Amino acid sequence: MVKRYRSWEREEPAREWEALNVLAAYAPGLAPAPLRAALDATPPSVTMSRLPGSPLRGERTTEEQVAALADALVRLREAVPAGVVSSLRPAAWNPAGAVAKARVSVSRLPSGPWDDPVVRKAYAHGAAWLAGADPDELLADPLPPVLGQADGNRANYLWDAHERRIRLLDWEDSGRSDRAFELGDLLEHVSRLDGDLDAARLLDLIALTRRERARVLGFRRLIAFTWFLMLGPGGPFAARNPAGTRERQAVRVLELLGRPGT
Repeated sequence: MVKRYRSWEREEPAREWEALNVLAAYAPGLAPAPLRAALDATPPSVTMSRLPGSPLRGERTTEEQVAALADALVRLREAVPAGVVSSLRPAAWNPAGAVAKARVSVSRLPSGPWDDPVVRKAYAHGAAWLAGADPDELLADPLPPVLGQADGNRANYLWDAHERRIRLLDWEDSGRSDRAFELGDLLEHVSRLDGDLDAARLLDLIALTRRERARVLGFRRLIAFTWFLMLGPGGPFAARNPAGTRERQAVRVLELLGRPGT
């Protein structure tokens, strides 16, 4: 399969080629195998193996699929040596960038029209949380970095029904990352609205410490509120989703902030 890039200002082709080679060396079979790269071409391209399977996006995941996803994520974390991870460039989508993006989005978003009371409350509580100390505290990672995809779209996770395993696609924004951020992005990417994934079960299977769970929750709040803002008036995704998406996302933000039903 040949992947040609429409943009490469974030060094997408080089990031993908680098990640695929690292994974081929330390976790073969977890991602497509790298075959050839034309990084200096216009447009640049990466040739990789084609993987079997169907994406998790749009699906109600089974217990077996959740267990396979946990296995894939644990393997990704444990297989790549710390020294190799440390040598990678930082992921294009990262905690500092996410906090900054959310705060810029709040500053640019009009105060109305918020015609739904749940949407108004989600905005008020989310903006108050974002203005507090919690988001900044998330930027100090107490754990060693990991190789991360930096893209939680569930279309990037393939279920192979024959081998009963999950494989990972799309490494164009990848790099050195924070595992709690990666998990938060996976669990709260807007693609979650297309299906259902038992987040609590996944986190149990990954066996997080109490401190890690708290950081994952913080990032889930950040990512969920960021998507809420992007679905709001003037947001880049406002016109690209079905009616009611913003309201559903508002409910999610309130749930994660511990304010269900408000």
